Amino acid sequence: MSLIKAPSTQAPPGADEVPERRGGRRLTRASGLVAAVAVLAAVALLSLAVGARQLSLAEAWNGLLDSGAEHYTVVHEMRLPRTLLGLLAGAALGLAGGVMQSLTRNPIADPGILGINAGASAAVVSAISFLGIGSFTGYVWFAFLGSGAVAVLLYAVGGGRGATPARLALAGAALNAALYSYVYAVQLLDTASLDRMRFWTVGSLASAQPGTIVRVLPFIAAGVLLALALARPLNALSMGEDAARALGSRPGATRAASIVAVTLLCGAATAACGPIVFIGLMVPHMVRALTGPDLRWVLPYAAVLAPALMLGADVLGRVVARPSEIQVGVVTVITGGPLFLALVRRRRMAAS
Repeated sequence: MSLIKAPSTQAPPGADEVPERRGGRRLTRASGLVAAVAVLAAVALLSLAVGARQLSLAEAWNGLLDSGAEHYTVVHEMRLPRTLLGLLAGAALGLAGGVMQSLTRNPIADPGILGINAGASAAVVSAISFLGIGSFTGYVWFAFLGSGAVAVLLYAVGGGRGATPARLALAGAALNAALYSYVYAVQLLDTASLDRMRFWTVGSLASAQPGTIVRVLPFIAAGVLLALALARPLNALSMGEDAARALGSRPGATRAASIVAVTLLCGAATAACGPIVFIGLMVPHMVRALTGPDLRWVLPYAAVLAPALMLGADVLGRVVARPSEIQVGVVTVITGGPLFLALVRRRRMAAS
């Protein structure tokens, strides 16, 4: 019997399709991506129109393009920064969720569920309470520090290269609970900082400012480019380390780059609008039903549909509680919780 193990011949996702079928599937995916962009544009326009002062879609469009329009000030000073922040933060969280689920091979991986957002929150709350930092420029570096530290700690506690989905989920749940307990304790002990922290910690787009958009854009752009560049290496890594090396990928470098991408995306999004959960969980699952497991399609779809879901939740929060509003972080929890339970139940039924 030979003691030499034959190299894996398993192909990357989508490589075993016949050319005709592959071409038809590629056309379908491309058409779906164009439709997703159209949906995102429609939701963004709706975000410009809906608010305390209701505008028609035509009025919102004119206010966006015509500096002499009656509603130009309302659209540009109040609605546009909020919409742009929702686009950036949604894309960041959707891509971070897709990268995390592929890296950990855990279908319920999410920056919120596994504690990445909680790490950023704990660091920012500490900066607010103990160091008196109150600007986005200060928040963002602490958010990066917290999210990066928790990402590395999660990977180590979950078992490193031998991590399993169950171990990562348990480690993430433990870190999430511990960090949010710390956040709430700091809020109770430091009542002077409570007003500054309470809207931020629930997750909100209401305080978006043009300056925040300018500052967060470079970090999210770098994270988006890095995440999209990781699609092929993560596809290879999904087949195992030996197969990934045989295909020319470097598993260690892929894991390190993935952690950097998640840190950039989650840190910037959390610093800008607080911890918002379930966006990174829901969108990749919805996308895979359309694209299959190939990350070359999953990640672009997630980058488009996640901000559409984010802005949709924000618009819903403005509508259901008029003249007040429900923060987007609360809306995503209310809508994402049942979906999470449904996913867990479906996996249990499939395993039984």
